[in-house]
Amino acid sequence: MLSAKQQEMVALFERHVGAELDGDLDVTMATMSDDPYLNHVPTMQGGSGKEGVRAFYRDHLVGKFFPPDVEMIGVSRTVGEERIVDEIYISFTHTTVIDWLLPNVAPTGKHVEMVVAVIVGFEGDRISYEHIYWDQAGVLTQIGLLDPKGLPVTGAESARKVLARKAD
Repeated sequence: MLSAKQQEMVALFERHVGAELDGDLDVTMATMSDDPYLNHVPTMQGGSGKEGVRAFYRDHLVGKFFPPDVEMIGVSRTVGEERIVDEIYISFTHTTVIDWLLPNVAPTGKHVEMVVAVIVGFEGDRISYEHIYWDQAGVLTQIGLLDPKGLPVTGAESARKVLARKAD
């Protein structure tokens, strides 16, 4: 059972993600601390400080999250005293520019399945950071920019395996 503090953290994070998806930059930023940072680890994108995070969200993420056919399925969530870890299966067709995921890559029309791990830190009653991880080699393989032949790389299979285990 979650404590009252943990329930507040979950509600704040869900408000944050909902605002990102709805394209509401002001509400997204209102969930953040005074000195937040965002790190999309595979692409080394994000921002530091209120203005750096705001600029990244404004220019690359909020309201530009995914193409219209995106499907997101929560796989697991762990809630601690100062952070949340979410594991999310995501599928979509790469029909629009997705700067935060595939910077400088034009839409390919290819279908992508991936799993994202989001680590969200809290400071007081606000989000202080997000570390976001995914298998970039698997995404690049699926859109045809990386030949997996001879490499220890998979495509959608790895995301499907995570999702299949959720059903066990």
